[in-house]
Amino acid sequence: MSASAPGFNQRLRQLGPRQRQAFMATLCERLLPNYALYAENSGHGDVRGLRVILDLVWESLAVREAKIDFERQADKLAELEPPADDDSFGARRALEAVVALSALLDTLRGDAEEAVFEVSLSSRGGVRAFIELSEGEEDDARLAELVRGHPLMEDEQAFQGEVLDSVERHPLDRDTLKALRRLGRNDGISNLGLSLDDMA
Repeated sequence: MSASAPGFNQRLRQLGPRQRQAFMATLCERLLPNYALYAENSGHGDVRGLRVILDLVWESLAVREAKIDFERQADKLAELEPPADDDSFGARRALEAVVALSALLDTLRGDAEEAVFEVSLSSRGGVRAFIELSEGEEDDARLAELVRGHPLMEDEQAFQGEVLDSVERHPLDRDTLKALRRLGRNDGISNLGLSLDDMA
């Protein structure tokens, strides 16, 4: 089932807290290259800092007794946002990665039931914005149709569906978490089909 299928959000709602966190962490992995590209192009940001925080999330999922101060990590994450006055396309996509990871940290610091929907929508929203930018279509109805049928959006919907299937069907042991992480890393290619290799 893809993220566009009826009942997708209901299935997200029925996940347990750890399942939601694993779902969000996997989506965050796929957003990371967008942040890395922005940092590389603009000189702003610290992809290593973002990587460390996400690694700590995976550690907390794999090692139940891990003692990690996620309040402190949230403070560090806030410092990694693109400058507020940068309204470029790259900055907005980098901010999506930070905001998604921030929503994930919210769930580790307390109860944040809506965070999983925020991350899901944010990832799809970035894909939509990228398609709108690249297609340059001004007719709203035509653009909506283009977005729906675009290979990048189809890939995003299928990816989210695959992640949801995995967290629903498998116990979140080390092997499953490793598989999810690998799935999210997607050979370094983001949800926009971009990677640092594109700059070479």
